[in-house]
Amino acid sequence: MLGNNTSKRRILNITVAILAIALVYSLAGTVFASDSDAPHPSIFNLDVEIPGSENIPNVSIGEFLGNTVENTGVNAIVNGSEEVPDLIDPAVTTTVPGWQRLVMMAIGFLIIYLGAAKGFEPLLLIPIGFGTVFVNIPGAGMYNEHSGMLRIIYDAGVGNEFFPMLIFMGIGAMTDFGPLIANPKTALLGGAAQLGVFATLFGVAVLNLAPGISYNMFEASAIAIIGGADGPTSIYLAGKLAPHMMAVIAVAAYSYMALVPMIQPPIMKALTTKKERMFKMKQLRHVSRAEKILFPISLLVLSVLLIPPAAPLIGMLAFGNFVKQLGTVDRIAKTMENELLNIVSILLSLGVGSQMTPEKIMNPNAVGIIILGLVAFCVATAGGVLMAKFMNLFLKEKINPLIGSAGVSAVPMAARVSNKVGLEYDPGNFLLMHAMGPNVAGVIGTAIAAGVFISTYAEAAAKVLAQVAH
Repeated sequence: MLGNNTSKRRILNITVAILAIALVYSLAGTVFASDSDAPHPSIFNLDVEIPGSENIPNVSIGEFLGNTVENTGVNAIVNGSEEVPDLIDPAVTTTVPGWQRLVMMAIGFLIIYLGAAKGFEPLLLIPIGFGTVFVNIPGAGMYNEHSGMLRIIYDAGVGNEFFPMLIFMGIGAMTDFGPLIANPKTALLGGAAQLGVFATLFGVAVLNLAPGISYNMFEASAIAIIGGADGPTSIYLAGKLAPHMMAVIAVAAYSYMALVPMIQPPIMKALTTKKERMFKMKQLRHVSRAEKILFPISLLVLSVLLIPPAAPLIGMLAFGNFVKQLGTVDRIAKTMENELLNIVSILLSLGVGSQMTPEKIMNPNAVGIIILGLVAFCVATAGGVLMAKFMNLFLKEKINPLIGSAGVSAVPMAARVSNKVGLEYDPGNFLLMHAMGPNVAGVIGTAIAAGVFISTYAEAAAKVLAQVAH
């Protein structure tokens, strides 16, 4: 064994020695060959042309180093600028200086931090943050038309209704409508939470008075839906009415969904008394399997008959839930609520992040959207709580007003917050299942609100967008 190792080392040493001699000979032939002497063939002889490169100009070491420095990200950020099409009129270009790309990348890393370190909707905010960083890397070209990965993702499912539809299907497959069926009165709380959506329309009118801020009714409708705290619905509606504002609308919607534990409790406590927070609700009745199977079908039929523009979203929600409750196609149901939902969420979030560019975010209108979105979400929370208090004036069996805040469609985060606040005042008062009723009703209510806006403005918006495109 030892002899074999020695032989191998000798062979290796001989091979290295031969290569070293060949290298020295090649260098010597290159350095010492005179003009009259034929140079020795060598890969180090710069006079030898590489086949196929005859028409490519020679580059000196200085030029090579200069080009390298010029193409660094540092130089692009400090000295570079980029001409991008205007959001409203693509024929007009807007100059984006390099430092704004740096600011947007910093915002992207902040979003990643909030998702990874603070736990704010990490499944959504982390991909959005990385998408924001990727799209703003100078010279990376990740949003180039036809070739950039982020552009392909956006065109495939974010700029149209494909990804939001799949998300709704997955949400339907993981949702239990049992609490809503057991206590139908809580649907009113989900409806009352849509007050934030429609009240925001008036807020848009007021904000239009501020200098530098201007929204039309298409944009106002897309902004207002943020009050429903439903990311896919916000993307779906923005894509139809205000695609140039989709990025900031989607980020605002997802951010406020993530901040539910911070935003809602102060509003809930301010609008209720300690006695009301301690109301105990009786256990929900058992909901049969037949009821759970018939509910999504009934929901779909009603949406088709009453609000057809909302039928696509509600239909996909009903489809996912029907498959889940049917029980005979478990493989499909599990795929919808796990693998498919996760994959689409990643792609949707990256696509949303790809819209986080300076010309879309760093302007007064974008700041106004952030403000209006927060107002809409707060009004929606208050609307659900106040509706519960109003209903208690006529009900013998009182509703704990805390579950009214779950009327926004941030499922199941808002229901968990209602339960958590209730437990703070009575450790034995479990409100989670009661809060799930208005929570899933909020999902339906936000989809209906989006359907109302679409039926009112979508056709006119499509004509305007078509005129701008031409």
